[in-house]
Amino acid sequence: MTTREQLHEISRNLWWSWHPEALSLLKRLNRDAYKASGNNPIVALNLAKADVLSDAQVQADVDTVYRQFRDYMESPGGQEHAPKTAYFCMEYGLHESLPFYSGGLGILAGDHTKAASDVGLPLTAVGLFLRDGYFRQYFDKTGSQHDDYPAIDSTQHAVELATDANGDPITVTVHVGHREVFLRAWKVCVGKTVLYLLDTDFAANPFDIRFLSRRLYQGDRSTRIQQEIILGIGGIRLLRALGESFDVHHMNEGHCAFLTLELLRERLERGESRSDAEEAVRQQCVFTTHTPVIAGHDRFDAGLFNFSMQVIRESLHMSEFDLLAYGRVHPNDFNEEFTMTVLGLKLSRKANGVSKLHGSVARHQWQSLYPSLKPDEVPITHVTNGVHLPTWAAPASRSFLDVHLGSWEKDRERQETWDRLSQVSDKSIWEYRTRLRAGLISFVNDHVRTQTMSQDARLDREALTIGFARRFATYKRAPLLFTDLERITRLFENADHPIQVIYAGKAHPQDEGGKDFIQQIFELSHRPEFNGRLIFLENYNMEVGRKLISGCDVWLNNPRRPMEASGTSGQKIAIHGGLNLSIPDGWWPEGYDGTNGWSIGSNASHEYEDPSVQDPRDAVLLYEKLENEVIPLFYERNSSGRPEKWIQMVRSAMTGLTYSFSAHRMIKDYIRDIYTKGS
Repeated sequence: MTTREQLHEISRNLWWSWHPEALSLLKRLNRDAYKASGNNPIVALNLAKADVLSDAQVQADVDTVYRQFRDYMESPGGQEHAPKTAYFCMEYGLHESLPFYSGGLGILAGDHTKAASDVGLPLTAVGLFLRDGYFRQYFDKTGSQHDDYPAIDSTQHAVELATDANGDPITVTVHVGHREVFLRAWKVCVGKTVLYLLDTDFAANPFDIRFLSRRLYQGDRSTRIQQEIILGIGGIRLLRALGESFDVHHMNEGHCAFLTLELLRERLERGESRSDAEEAVRQQCVFTTHTPVIAGHDRFDAGLFNFSMQVIRESLHMSEFDLLAYGRVHPNDFNEEFTMTVLGLKLSRKANGVSKLHGSVARHQWQSLYPSLKPDEVPITHVTNGVHLPTWAAPASRSFLDVHLGSWEKDRERQETWDRLSQVSDKSIWEYRTRLRAGLISFVNDHVRTQTMSQDARLDREALTIGFARRFATYKRAPLLFTDLERITRLFENADHPIQVIYAGKAHPQDEGGKDFIQQIFELSHRPEFNGRLIFLENYNMEVGRKLISGCDVWLNNPRRPMEASGTSGQKIAIHGGLNLSIPDGWWPEGYDGTNGWSIGSNASHEYEDPSVQDPRDAVLLYEKLENEVIPLFYERNSSGRPEKWIQMVRSAMTGLTYSFSAHRMIKDYIRDIYTKGS
């Protein structure tokens, strides 16, 4: 096999996205093209420089990486006999060059598919081919967010049309109302996992239909229900056209819950009774909810639902009342909307939230669906989210772990692997943190020069660096740190204990509150007391996220409890020696033990319903924690100039949090507790 053939095979599988040797190799083929294309290794390969390809060392490196790739693809992972699983999600965060994601749900789904590949779980994933992605963020001179949608060119990415035995594209159809919608799918190889992305944007469909699959979370309720019909019903039909059947269908959020109705239709057409068909569907389906706010669940009014689902309803031989009942808590309430989460809960055998706290919230949230049960008896359990360590570990982290832990990737599920960090010297840990912080600051300095939002970065490589990067949903309260300007100004102006804060994140184009938060931070960054040390990074994506979680000393998370179902950004910092400063929401109540970061108040400190009470109180708790604990501890140095107590906390976080909140642990929990019948 020639060097170019080997490179082609490597590049067509997103295995490279979590194997830095492969990604570095592809990048070397044409560094300028890689950067200009938004970190797309396929473009770098297509425009590979002849002198690089012919270099003897490059050819040797290609041979090495190709052997690693083939060894990975051919090796068993240990879970080959686990239930064959179909995984459905609206969005997937796999790599910044494929912007099929908006935030935590998509990043979680991407990490889930990669972890499934690593452990050998036979999993096939289904989503939408979001050709316009989420959006590219840019700003005007006032700091107002604007959005742009550069379309993905399928010829320049690791995607290919799903085809039949004759090489023809596989096409399936669904109905929205009485309109027939044609679907094809793009196949994405994610290690051993295959992801199929459904697409309406081709000549068989009229223009308005072609646009349906292009953008994530855009348009009105009519667009949303059409996308969800495509994902759920069209997804099952695609799998059937591929000749695939599964033991388990995992609905990751309510967007895909219509798949249950397609499974039900199949059984009814085979002559099964409705009760038998319903029970059989339940035995095949599991459901994960990510939404702790009751208003956040997808709902459709009866008129829109009945119009959109009429052909599907007729194929089920059901009345409008009977079909609506699957998505209503109270079927006889004719004013109640159809809720996708209710459909998912009613037609699945297992349901879970995504943290221990969120599981409890979900049980209380949906108790009305189980009126004979107490809240603690509601059949919704939890599997706490985790992050795919090989994807998120910075190159410097891999080097550090290779030296001190040996084959840590192979042995990462064993706690004794991480316990070896207790033997690493303070000097080595502090040098590690200093190197990562310096790398972040270099990245920020380069990044701000390319931004439309003017920023003057004057960051200090030795200063306490605080990071906040996530979706700018208003409940996440991005500007909470600046509630009391006089108090936060005193912290910024303390020359003996300097701090600097870096923000990044996107607000949904229709979320005016979130966009206002970004504009507030932009305006604050130009005030003399903050200028140069309060930075907002434009166009938050996976690359920006990787840099921030690796280099920040402190990761700030201050949602309005209990609105954060899990939150995974803070889980990514432990492997880099960063520390969480967080409201006790989502995963943090499970992770925090008093030695590995800080909790902003206790669980009971945040049980307010009125934001006008909760927000200022939480801001006071945040200031107290910064003033009295976080900042003093960072600058309390020994005779060698190192913060001994801070390093102890870093060591505790790296030892105790890294594997416990990894996707490797998460996927094994799903296999044991959710996918396997009888669990």
